[in-house]
Amino acid sequence: MADSRDEPLVLGIETSCDETGVGIVRGTTLLADAIASSVDEHARFGGVVPEVASRAHLEAMVPTIERALKEAGVSARDLDGISVTAGPGLAGALLVGVSAAKAYAYALGKPLYGVNHLASHICVDQLEHGKLPEPTMALLVSGGHSSLLLSSDITSDVRPMGATIDDAAGEAFDKIARVLNLGFPGGPVIDRYAREGDPNAITFPRGLTGPRDPAYDFSFSGLKTAVARWIEAKRNAGEDVPVRDVSASFQEAVVDVLTRKAVRACKDEGVDHLMIGGGVAANSRLRALAQERCEAAGIRLRVPRPKLCTDNGAMVAALGAEMVARNRSASDWDLPADSSLPVTDPHVPGKSHAHAHDHDHVHEISKDNLYS
Repeated sequence: MADSRDEPLVLGIETSCDETGVGIVRGTTLLADAIASSVDEHARFGGVVPEVASRAHLEAMVPTIERALKEAGVSARDLDGISVTAGPGLAGALLVGVSAAKAYAYALGKPLYGVNHLASHICVDQLEHGKLPEPTMALLVSGGHSSLLLSSDITSDVRPMGATIDDAAGEAFDKIARVLNLGFPGGPVIDRYAREGDPNAITFPRGLTGPRDPAYDFSFSGLKTAVARWIEAKRNAGEDVPVRDVSASFQEAVVDVLTRKAVRACKDEGVDHLMIGGGVAANSRLRALAQERCEAAGIRLRVPRPKLCTDNGAMVAALGAEMVARNRSASDWDLPADSSLPVTDPHVPGKSHAHAHDHDHVHEISKDNLYS
């Protein structure tokens, strides 16, 4: 059996939104997962403010990296590579992470890997359940994305099957929580209230589920509007709004559509594994209904523990370690922060062998000079 120390040791940096995440992974083993969140600073605005997020990342970056290294019990010099979310995400927030990753990689003489945020959400499941089956169907559900993706190789081949055409599921949770005066972020609080409500109390619409609608795309704008109007009508009539029943019925409408389309995609593509990731994957009802429907369809469900579903550095490190293990080419020093990086690009490789040679040369020069 191979010594686990032979597996790649990679540090991952995630700054696509409001969480400064730094993870350290050896192969598929998680050694550290340090997070500094600025969510409380955004709560009073009812949503993430990009400039606030960027400044919070700047302040948190170095302490969070140092905390991760200490937690993992490794030296920065021991690393085999540094991976960072290059996109998609908030441009200013991404720039902080990419700049920090370049600085550390340069100073340490280590290869740099710019990776895709969405592909990282899929790869993180390797830290929980071992190597991903190939192919894997993935349902990613977060504040900014609701996507169905088919991956035959997480480092090079991720194919979009369906996506949100308006509001993502996480956005809908935030907006309905705001209408119900439950605060921000909306996902956890609606999940909590929904547990005490009746999911069948109110029949809310299921978007894009008609026979002529796109089979794998999602739309939650109509649902959001329908729920907001229902609440408004109750208030205009001077009646109390049954917050628990509204939360449960709204949540059921969302997870019904998500799980129905995901299972259908698995069946249509002949894939017997479904992985669910992204922040909304922490939702208890989504997990339960997905399990129920996957069992009925003979599909194996893989969902990481809730802490690994939300944005974190561990997922970026996991994908970086996979890049190293499969000998994927490192990124160049001019790696950009790409706020709209397509999921079909799991990572941003160097442009040429010449660049790769320059990259190694710079690392050799920097090894003894820049990092004490």
